[in-house]
Amino acid sequence: MNTCDVIVVGAGLGGLTAAADLEAHGLDVTVIEARDRVGGRTTGIEIAPGVRADGGAAYLGDRHTGLLKLLADLGLTTTATEMAGASVFRFGGTVHRLDSRIPPLSAVGLGELFDALTDLSGVVDVARPWETPDAARLDHLTADEWMAQHLRHPDARTFFRLFLGETMATDPADVSALHLGFYLKAGGGLRYLNAFEGGAQQWRVAGGAHRVSEALAARLATPVRTGEPVRRVAQRPGTVEVTTERGRYEARAVVMALPPLLAQEIAYAPALPRPRALDRMAPGRTVKVHLVHPEPLWRQHGLSGWSMCDEGPVTSTVDDSPADGSIGLLTGFVTGHEARTFSAMTPAARQAAVLAQMRDLFPELPKPLACHTTDWIAERYSRGCFAALMGPGDWVERGRDLRLAHGRVIWAGTETATDFFGLMEGAVRSGHRAADEARGVLK
Repeated sequence: MNTCDVIVVGAGLGGLTAAADLEAHGLDVTVIEARDRVGGRTTGIEIAPGVRADGGAAYLGDRHTGLLKLLADLGLTTTATEMAGASVFRFGGTVHRLDSRIPPLSAVGLGELFDALTDLSGVVDVARPWETPDAARLDHLTADEWMAQHLRHPDARTFFRLFLGETMATDPADVSALHLGFYLKAGGGLRYLNAFEGGAQQWRVAGGAHRVSEALAARLATPVRTGEPVRRVAQRPGTVEVTTERGRYEARAVVMALPPLLAQEIAYAPALPRPRALDRMAPGRTVKVHLVHPEPLWRQHGLSGWSMCDEGPVTSTVDDSPADGSIGLLTGFVTGHEARTFSAMTPAARQAAVLAQMRDLFPELPKPLACHTTDWIAERYSRGCFAALMGPGDWVERGRDLRLAHGRVIWAGTETATDFFGLMEGAVRSGHRAADEARGVLK
């Protein structure tokens, strides 16, 4: 039996931040991870010798103070997301090139959408969404039903679906209106969350966001125990026993830094008073595509590399090239129902569909040197990305339990954050909070 002060289950940003905090206070910590790597929903995809792309979470902004402080502490830096140049849009089968990120849709329709979303998010209580005025109605209303009630202009409805895919990796029928409003407000507001320059997507971690978790793990006194899925968490007076596929561990407290759906698959004794997630809770559905070129060739044609399409499989692209321009990297996002369809395709069919779409959007570009995909739907220990999404009724029925400790079991992860839910910043903040709670249990 391995013993320590605190066991942390999950070696993503939330779990590793909690572990680092606990060690800084002189506690003996063991981190257990089901995957064969650290990083959770951040991962580095090798696209060229010594060059990695962000296969998962990637972006941050100036309000992400917890993550920025962590980067500074670890000696890591940021790279600006390159947006200079024209945008490419394909709507209704027609390709448009504009010196703006505003799509070629009705200004009246877009104004209607943004006004309605601002009104929705404005009423939400982010600390206690279930106490939002009219919470029961909003929470049992899908975003699709909310759209039918509040959006009349067809262009508002067209862009709403694209906006939801880009922002939350979901479809309007899969998320509650209350969660939509909460997500926007918790993320810093509609305009901040969706913006590159001056917004939540202003920077990337130089060399890849996976480096944060790798650096945190390297600093721990005890190496992370990877490849050990946890099967059972049993509490006895004063102690908690964690059973994995390889052995047993004992501690005085446990931090569970897992998405709700995965945390719920573990057996608990005593049993959880209520499920961590209901059947209506769904993960975001994302497949990321990385198109590698010898250099950022689109810039030579006055293009930013940013695009948006009303038909997939890829609904948007962004220039994720390294700052030195040593290689060109277009990152494409396949989300929502498009991701479900794309995930089921053969690798050859996926590549053919992506390359055909890129030829339509960027005919000046040669065939890429390589095309890589990261399928988060198929990831056993993620079940999707960017984050879990609260379906109809979830906030009212389960919201109070997301952060409520179960005896000596404390919950962490971006889904437990009241600020920047679903983002790397939310994960970091959840780790700090969970570490504080764990220290309180040990007193």
